[in-house]
Amino acid sequence: MGDKSAILKNIASTLGELKNSGRIKELVNEALSEGIPPVEIVEKGLRKGLDVVGQRYEACEYFLSELLFAGSLMNDALEILKPHLEKEKTKKKGTIVLGTVRGDIHDIGKNIFKMLAMATGYEVHDLDVDVEPDVFVKKVKETGASILAMSALLTTTREQMKIVIDALNEAGIRNKVKVLIGGNAVTKDFAKEIKADEAALDAVEGVRICGAWTHRDDG
Repeated sequence: MGDKSAILKNIASTLGELKNSGRIKELVNEALSEGIPPVEIVEKGLRKGLDVVGQRYEACEYFLSELLFAGSLMNDALEILKPHLEKEKTKKKGTIVLGTVRGDIHDIGKNIFKMLAMATGYEVHDLDVDVEPDVFVKKVKETGASILAMSALLTTTREQMKIVIDALNEAGIRNKVKVLIGGNAVTKDFAKEIKADEAALDAVEGVRICGAWTHRDDG
């Protein structure tokens, strides 16, 4: 039996140091064989590695090419974890419209949230990155989603979230949808400032918040 905490630390450092995808795959499979829950692998291994990548990017030690490589390593890991997470699916909990705001092309955190949300029973409509405000509004109307989740990594793009909320108000549907914001650029205070319903500081917290909202709706 291996040391579970050591395996998770190894996953984090392998991703943070941007080592080869083969090594990430080996470690994720090793973690699964040791009985580590998939959500824990994401939260205590992969997410911590992504935190390192994000910090180095902000410090200009990593650049766009490194961010893209981190994304590809992450996708390799998620491909292995996806079927294990899907086994835990329950009845549909609700519908989420998801996307990275206009001007921002970062999607790693968004994709982790999407995977976890789908694995826990949500139908997720992912609009991808650089999403125009009116596209968010149109999709919320079209799907009848109860939750709109927006991501921004860059502080220069987070103001787009307020523009989307204003657009929801103009369309007369703001009171029909909960707005969750996430990504490195957001804080709890910023959520209050722009009148979002909540800010998630990581993907696991984001899914937990959605669960609390939909549980209340069911009740």
